[in-house]
Amino acid sequence: MTSTAEKSGVLRFPPQFLWGTATSPTQVEGHISNEWTSHVARDGRTCHPACDSYHRYPEDIEWMVRLGVKAYRMGIEWSRLQDRPFAPLNQAELDRYIDQLDRLKAAGIEPMVVLHHFSNPLWIIQAGGWLNRATVGAFVDYATKLATALRSRVRIWNTFNEPDTYASCSYLIGEFPPEQKWRFGRYRRVIINMAAAHVKVCRAIRQIGSGTVPLEIGFSKNWTAFEAYHHWAPWDRAIAALSHEFFNRFVLRSFMGGRRRTAATFLGVNYYGRVRYRHTQPLIPTFGFSHEKLAALGVYCDDMFERHPSGMEPALMEMQRLYHLPIYVTEHGSASTNEAFRERDLSENLQALHGAMARGVDVRGFFYWSLLDNFEWQFGYAKKFGLIGVDFSDARLPRTMKPLGEIYGNICRDNAIAVPAV
Repeated sequence: MTSTAEKSGVLRFPPQFLWGTATSPTQVEGHISNEWTSHVARDGRTCHPACDSYHRYPEDIEWMVRLGVKAYRMGIEWSRLQDRPFAPLNQAELDRYIDQLDRLKAAGIEPMVVLHHFSNPLWIIQAGGWLNRATVGAFVDYATKLATALRSRVRIWNTFNEPDTYASCSYLIGEFPPEQKWRFGRYRRVIINMAAAHVKVCRAIRQIGSGTVPLEIGFSKNWTAFEAYHHWAPWDRAIAALSHEFFNRFVLRSFMGGRRRTAATFLGVNYYGRVRYRHTQPLIPTFGFSHEKLAALGVYCDDMFERHPSGMEPALMEMQRLYHLPIYVTEHGSASTNEAFRERDLSENLQALHGAMARGVDVRGFFYWSLLDNFEWQFGYAKKFGLIGVDFSDARLPRTMKPLGEIYGNICRDNAIAVPAV
């Protein structure tokens, strides 16, 4: 790959590059029984029925075909498959997921299966959740049984999605169940237990294999750049440094430090942007700042994060330098009803991604978050990340292609992005 745009104004990607999209079970399936079932989000709603993808996954696969994606990062919900520790897998629920995987294969779409995406069976929660070391063994049992059952159908496995987000929102910010705040010791214990489970699951699934094709397995780290808004502000600089240590470096050391790096075959990186602190407050909309106030400070955000495309290239280069593993960008997206804003954000981030690859970073694929507008955890249905819109005011939950979906579909089919004239 070259580091500059071709004369045609187009940046091309390698022939086998995986263009994908992503969802998680609690956010799209509905009809679910886990710790989120009765959780009331900020908009007064719950995760039922979400997008009803539990029943409508064939339709959602048809939308993926229209988009032209080559891959789909999907979760398999643990609470559907085991009703107690070390139980046999529920065959009826397993068969539904098998049908989904077979339909994806028939459509030419590669699944990447996520084993843990912010949700747990209620019997795990009742036993102390990821604070309980016994959860490690229960999760390894579940993952091993599932990988054995799906050996011929799944080649790429994702053990944990954003353990830092799960642990911090559950035990520091207090907006995920069990809604506890400032329990730093509990945050740390959850990360340590999840990291131990990750290593054990990687080794177990690699031993099981995936038939005749090479198996890939890794976890996904949410990489956020933490900075002081004013570099001369000592308290803001200190908070940014502590945030980087606690949410980035500690998590990566726990999952990937020393010999643990050899357990995985790839590293997933979820990249959305950065957090800057001003007077010790994070300058992002979810902490109560208006877009007008943020824009006046030169902080440009979607409905959740400050956008920071220029940070993607150095972040990916740092991951490559530290771990020497292939990388998938397992999530990137923006939440906004302004499609022009989302188009610009995607273009700028893909240019940064291409720049990292031109400088030698081995990035194998990019998964846009998300396929559908969905239940965005503590925020409910207000955050619009989807390539496909879902009308949650209509009981029929109709889907519609958004303008960004059309644009992303062209990128997937062309395996290239057009570079705007300067």
